[in-house]
Amino acid sequence: MEAAPMILDPVLPVWALVIVGGALAVFAIVQLVAPGRGRGRGRWMWLSRLVMVLLLVLVALRPTLPASTLPPAASGDVDVYFVVDTTSSMAAEDWGDGEPRLTGVREDILTIAETLIGARVSLVTFDAVTVHRVPLTTDVSALAQATRALEQEITTYSAGSSIDEPVDYLTDILTTDASENPERSRILYYLGDGEQTSGQAPGSFAELAAAVDGGAVLGYGTDAGGPMKQYTGYDDGTEPGYIQDYSTGADAISRINERALGTIADELGVPYIHRDADSSVAEATEGIRVGNVETPDEVPASPGEFYWIAAIPLAALALLELAWMLSTVLRSGAGGRIRTGRRVSHG
Repeated sequence: MEAAPMILDPVLPVWALVIVGGALAVFAIVQLVAPGRGRGRGRWMWLSRLVMVLLLVLVALRPTLPASTLPPAASGDVDVYFVVDTTSSMAAEDWGDGEPRLTGVREDILTIAETLIGARVSLVTFDAVTVHRVPLTTDVSALAQATRALEQEITTYSAGSSIDEPVDYLTDILTTDASENPERSRILYYLGDGEQTSGQAPGSFAELAAAVDGGAVLGYGTDAGGPMKQYTGYDDGTEPGYIQDYSTGADAISRINERALGTIADELGVPYIHRDADSSVAEATEGIRVGNVETPDEVPASPGEFYWIAAIPLAALALLELAWMLSTVLRSGAGGRIRTGRRVSHG
């Protein structure tokens, strides 16, 4: 096997090290060749300091041999897409003990992703626009981080929800995935409350069915519904108020529309599952097999760092410099006491 080339992993930008190290080296050279240095102790100390500068720059450049093996990576044969409604209605407080529906969404995504470990995962959200927050990846931690950060849309930007908003975008990415990776299965989870407030009838999801091999439509909310807190996009230290129903002057109430969610499920060819805090989401992953998840047998090698080779003589020269400084101070102090004790004759 051909040896890997040595690389540099500097603690500062190389240009900064060149400027600082060069200035210190030039200063040491000027002192070293200054007239009157001769061959005494002072000249040797400035030569030592020049060597220390060069060694310090070498340590800061951190010469390294890269790891000889790559980190292990899971490789199943399933792509999982989570499509999440983040309109204001998903902030309705009828999940569990009066929590927002998005709380349940976050919990369910993380549980499903953990169950289907090894699959590639992706996160798409939609409100007024569709956003692809996490492209397909085997890095579940990236999905988890994005999921925990999910928030409802900013209230002032809300212009009515449309449950079919992501259809065009999903059609594009799913058909592209199917054409590029025909050997992989595509699982789609649609997580929402089915509330359509845009004033228009929702479009169909049927065109996506050919690109979807499984999944589920997960519904959040209750028939009684719940109020929704406003969201400004920032925290100013005050408790946000609730979104108002201007026709009544009271808090607006959002209710789940299970008929609309059931229609989406039928069009996609997947089951509809109503979710609540007292039940398990395990039903959503039944029958889904990620396939053989393979990881390399080799443990990834740590990169070999060689800065310590230069650090050893640097430390030795630094100790020599410290010893020289201490001896100089001690000699100066002793000389001062002798001069202080000398008698002066006035003749």
